[in-house]
Amino acid sequence: MTDESLPFSGLLVLDVATFVAGPAAATILGDFGADVIKVEPPGEGDPFRRFGQSHGVPPHPVNFCWEFTSRGKRSFAVDLKNAEGRAAFERLVAKADIAVVNYPAAVRERLKVRAQDLRPLNKRLIYASLTGYGETGPDAGQPGFDATAYFARAGLLDAMTYEGAPPAFSAPGSGDHATATALFASIMIALRQRDRTGLGAEVGTSLLGNGLWANGILAQGALLGAVLPNRPPRTRPRSAVVNQYRTADERWLNLALAREEKMWPVLCKVIGREDLMDDPRFREMPTRRANGAALAAILDPIFAAKTLAEWGALFRAVGITFGDINRLADIADDPQPVAAGAVCETANPVLPRTISNPLRVDFAEQRAARPAPELGEHTDAILRDLGYRDADIAALRQSGAVG
Repeated sequence: MTDESLPFSGLLVLDVATFVAGPAAATILGDFGADVIKVEPPGEGDPFRRFGQSHGVPPHPVNFCWEFTSRGKRSFAVDLKNAEGRAAFERLVAKADIAVVNYPAAVRERLKVRAQDLRPLNKRLIYASLTGYGETGPDAGQPGFDATAYFARAGLLDAMTYEGAPPAFSAPGSGDHATATALFASIMIALRQRDRTGLGAEVGTSLLGNGLWANGILAQGALLGAVLPNRPPRTRPRSAVVNQYRTADERWLNLALAREEKMWPVLCKVIGREDLMDDPRFREMPTRRANGAALAAILDPIFAAKTLAEWGALFRAVGITFGDINRLADIADDPQPVAAGAVCETANPVLPRTISNPLRVDFAEQRAARPAPELGEHTDAILRDLGYRDADIAALRQSGAVG
C-alpha cells in the first residue's frame, strides 16, 4: 500500500509539542499517512530527544524513545521568538490542517501558539490541545506529566498501592500513550465536523481526564463515597481466584475468574481438588472471599507444581481466564503481539521492529515506521515549500531564525 492510499494522505500536521502524549497523537496521524512536521527550537530541539538518558529508561546506543515517538516525521527548527522565524512559522500554519500543542499555558502565551494566536491564520485549522490538568480550574496552568497528572492525581497510584507500603510508581510514558489515543480521537471528531462545515475547531484532552477515565470504576465509586483500603498482600487477597501465583519455572500467572460461580467448579477440577467445591469455606462466593487467605495458601503449592506453559494449556482447554505475567524481556520473543500486529517490522535500520499504534482498520495498513528526524533535517525543504528561495533561507539561518 502506498502512502497516497492511506486515509490521512494529504493532511499536514504540525507537532508543536514536546515529550510524549501530544507528539504520540501526531505519530498516529503519521502512521496513517499524514505529513507530520515536528516544530522545535534550534539548538537543542525537543527535550524528549534526550529522554533516554534518564527517567528509568534502560540505556541503549539507539535513541529508541525518540525513534519510537517521532518516527517518520520531518523536523523544522525555527525560533518562534524571532520575527523572521515567526513569519515562516505562520506561513506553515496557514497551510496546515492540524496543530498539536501541549506546552503549558504560560509557554503558549509567550510563544504565541495559543488557539487564539493560530486559528485566525487558517479558518480550517484544527487546534488540538493537550494539557496536564485541563484548560480551566485552579491547576490549569500547572505543568503535568503522566506520572503526576494521569497516575498520581487521578488516584491510579493509590489504587495500585499495597497496604503498609509507599505509593506505587508508574512506568515511563504509560499514561502518555493512552492519552495520545484520546487526543487523536478528539482530532477525528474535529475532522468530521470540518467535513460538514468547512471550518476548523479547537479540541483537546488532558492527562488528568484520561487518568480518571482509565481509573473510572474506582473513581466513580469514590464520587459516591465508596473507597477501598489499600491492596492487601497477595497471600491475603480480596479474592484468591483473582490473584497472582508463581509457577514451577519461576514465572507468574494472573488468575482472573471473572465468572466465578460458573468457573469455580471448573478450576477445582483442573487443579485436581474437587473436594474444595464441598468445603464450607469455599462453597459460595462470599465465603471464598472471607477465606481468601486460606484458599490462596492452598492454591500456592498447587500452582508451583507446574510450569506457566503447562497451566496455560490446561486453562485454555477449559476456558479459564488467566494471563501470563510477561517480564519486559519476554516481549521480544512473544509471538502473539507479532501475529496481532502490535509489534511490526519497520523501514528504520536502527529500529528494525517497533510497537504499532493500537488502531486497526480493514481498508488500510499503517505506514512502515521510518527513521525519526535529526534536528532541523527538513528545515530547508519546508521553507522551499513555503516559497522561500535559497538566498532567503541562507539569510534566515544567518539570523538564527531557523536551524
